[in-house]
Amino acid sequence: MPTLVATPTVIQAAGNKPKQIEEYAGRVNSGHAAVSVARMVSPEGWREPGQRPEFEEITVVLRGLLRVEYEGGALDVRAGQAVIAHPGEWVRYGSPEPGGAEYVAVCLPAFSPDAVHRDPA
Repeated sequence: MPTLVATPTVIQAAGNKPKQIEEYAGRVNSGHAAVSVARMVSPEGWREPGQRPEFEEITVVLRGLLRVEYEGGALDVRAGQAVIAHPGEWVRYGSPEPGGAEYVAVCLPAFSPDAVHRDPA
């Protein structure tokens, strides 16, 4: 029988402004270690510390613009587009435009604070 995920777990986010993270599947909400799926809503002007995660992160933007900085440049990912950050690659996410951004992030293996390797504050 399929498993219903009735509600996500809200997880505290890193960054200069409050961002909403709702984990539907992953280490916290469902006990999955192989994958995590979370919906994010970030406000205008939000920016998190840079990171060099051990996992692959596939991000689908649903609304607004997500800016993804990487060594050597930046990508602006708009609603209807996606970006893939590869393991070991330095990235920093932000939502600079009015209205912020809404997006879904899938991490393989699942997101873990020990595997994200954020830059020092």
